[in-house]
Amino acid sequence: MCSVNLLLPKARAYCARQERCQQEVRDKLYAWGGHKEDVEQSIAQLIGEGFLNEARFAEHYAVSKSRQKGWGRRKIEQALKAKGVSASCIASGLKAIDGEEESEQLKLAVAKRWERTKETDPWVRREKVVWYFAGKGFGREEVEGAMMELRLSPRRVR
Repeated sequence: MCSVNLLLPKARAYCARQERCQQEVRDKLYAWGGHKEDVEQSIAQLIGEGFLNEARFAEHYAVSKSRQKGWGRRKIEQALKAKGVSASCIASGLKAIDGEEESEQLKLAVAKRWERTKETDPWVRREKVVWYFAGKGFGREEVEGAMMELRLSPRRVR
């Protein structure tokens, strides 16, 4: 049994280390032995004090996953949904990603992946690269566009 007086200082320290979403903090408070009323009261107080801000978390999360892990918007959106972040916060987080920077990073990553893919048939190689980046949250059009700009992909016939 933990009261708000015991949970709040630990929660403040937990939130001060890095940006957190409400669900992460809620889970941690329950893990520390908090009860529903104490946990929800602590969450409300943390929001009021500015320790917890979902929009700020979503923006930080989206930008850092894009830059550091090379994730696409789709994967970031799904990860934020899994963390219980609201749709409006997800939208603001995705807007924080610099489109030009993301495009340049994708081109570099596609070129690197193209070189690492050991396939002689250019069509199979192209599909392997596209599928790899689809798993990282990029759309087929984005990846094919990057390949066309880099002149790595054989032309599609429709």
